Amino acid sequence: MRITDLLKKESIELNAAVSSKSEAIEKLIELQINGGCISDAEMYKRDILAREASASTAVGDGIAIPHAKSDGVKEPSLAAITVPGGVDYGALDGNPSNLLFMIAAPNDGDVHLEVLSRLMTILMDADFRQKLLGAKTKEDFLAVIDAKENEKYPDEPKAEEKPKTGYRILAVTACPTGIAHTYMAAEALERAGEKLGYSIKVETNGSGGAKNVLTKEEIEAADGIIIAADKSVDMARFDGKRLISTKVSDGIKKPEELIQKIVNGDAGIYKHSGEAAKSESSENESFGRKIYKHLMNGVSNMLPFVVAGGIFIAIAFLIDTIAGAPQDANFGTNTPAAAFFKTIGNYAFNFMIPILAGYIGKSIADRPGLLVGFVGGYLATTGSTFTAITGDIPSGFLGALFAGFVGGYLMLGLEKLCDKMPKALEGIKPVLIYPIVGLGLIAVIMCAVNPIMGMINTGLTNLLNSMGSSSKVILGCVLGGMMAIDMGGPFNKAAYVFGTAAIASGNYDIMAAVMIGGMVPPIAIALAATFMKKKFTKAERKSAPVNYIMGLSFITEGAIPYAASDPLRVIPSCVVGSAVAGGLSMLFKCTLMAPHGGIFVFAVVGNWPLYIVSLVAGAIVGAVMLGLLKKKVTE
Repeated sequence: MRITDLLKKESIELNAAVSSKSEAIEKLIELQINGGCISDAEMYKRDILAREASASTAVGDGIAIPHAKSDGVKEPSLAAITVPGGVDYGALDGNPSNLLFMIAAPNDGDVHLEVLSRLMTILMDADFRQKLLGAKTKEDFLAVIDAKENEKYPDEPKAEEKPKTGYRILAVTACPTGIAHTYMAAEALERAGEKLGYSIKVETNGSGGAKNVLTKEEIEAADGIIIAADKSVDMARFDGKRLISTKVSDGIKKPEELIQKIVNGDAGIYKHSGEAAKSESSENESFGRKIYKHLMNGVSNMLPFVVAGGIFIAIAFLIDTIAGAPQDANFGTNTPAAAFFKTIGNYAFNFMIPILAGYIGKSIADRPGLLVGFVGGYLATTGSTFTAITGDIPSGFLGALFAGFVGGYLMLGLEKLCDKMPKALEGIKPVLIYPIVGLGLIAVIMCAVNPIMGMINTGLTNLLNSMGSSSKVILGCVLGGMMAIDMGGPFNKAAYVFGTAAIASGNYDIMAAVMIGGMVPPIAIALAATFMKKKFTKAERKSAPVNYIMGLSFITEGAIPYAASDPLRVIPSCVVGSAVAGGLSMLFKCTLMAPHGGIFVFAVVGNWPLYIVSLVAGAIVGAVMLGLLKKKVTE
């Protein structure tokens, strides 16, 4: 087994700034991790220190070779440092060590002894050691070792470079709704990979679940992973791999840059710790960005319950309306068919808020956060649970948000406290300590917080219900405009989450304004490209008809390519058109119980004829404004 087969450039540091044995060991372990062959850094470090405790691995003549067999090692590897002036490593000759190699070996077999023997053999040559200490670059360092091995073992066949199988780059894309951004980012990355000549496979975490799932073998063979996601994805499988974690919009806008970072080795090594993604790039994320991702993870898992439940309830009202049932307290359950849909829809709706809180907690603290978030979210919906203590005031959507975030970070704190527990108790922490302590704490916290959040939630609901016609029109304009500002970004999602929260509180007119605001941008662009052809390029005109379909389906992201190419004209036009549509929807008192579906749920929209009028009016306004602002193109 050749030294140069085990030693990578990433695992070498020349002229390392270390002043003690412990610092040297820390540096070598860090370099081993950089090489990607360590699966559990803490376990490997414990095994290295245990070996050093038995006897120093410094052999004299300035050489030290710390080594260990460990279950924390995936495959054999080497790390190396040179230290100007040397470091006291406890060598038998009393001299400092200035040339240090660290061997990492799996627990099965004796590969470390083979590597140790080979190293000691070639390091006996003083001239060879001086050449290593005098190397100016990592490439020179490796070249010196390669030349020495060729000299010492001339008849040894070099390991043939095995043809790389699988994909060089892997990626995962995911957006909160799992409808448009997810697949746009995947397509952009695949096209960029094809253009640059790199094989790439992209897993999409869409609304229908994960597709094109990455296999264990593909992950092991890949150079690195790109995570372009605005919600949490399964990260444990990428432990020890080069990884970039970024926004899904970056996957759409700069796929070539992301791919080149992986190819050039500019990505950090991902270390899974049982919580949200931690890589070089994700650690630099702002706190606000992390909060946004946790929230979107809860929203994306909640959406199927809201959509399906809302449509079932709306169908129940539609059936009773067709049957001529009185619109009294029993409206929606007056006929057997309506009662069936209303009951099932209510069941789905009842899960909505606990699911939101549970998956926010899971996004923050992985599995331990799921229980506390889920139970905290359920407690937020049932004020009667604490009637004897707090009164019958459920805290609803706001209480669930609080429960999800507080529960998640509570479990992270509990995990850190339990790190000091004996190793023998490691197995009972996830199945006994975390659930019991976490459940007790979230119950006490929600008991205290429920009435406060409940009053805020009730006050907000009463405020919305008490708004006059003019105030609601303004609110509709604001929400509709927000849906078009960044077309899937934070403004868009803030308006969308507000709409879904309003559904939970029984305010269905807000969601109607939100959805129609998101439908306008693609339709407005398609209209402008259809009737004002000279203002658009041939490629833009060719793509325009697809935007009719995307707009009618409530997929705002169809407008992104146009907005990206001409933001100063496209975005203001879309914002104005969406604001007009949202305001008219409020003016006409249109309602919507399903937070998605576009034209396919118009049958259950309250006052749907005027809802269509609002949509057409907003789209025409946006298209006309865009046509006036854009200049003629020359092709």
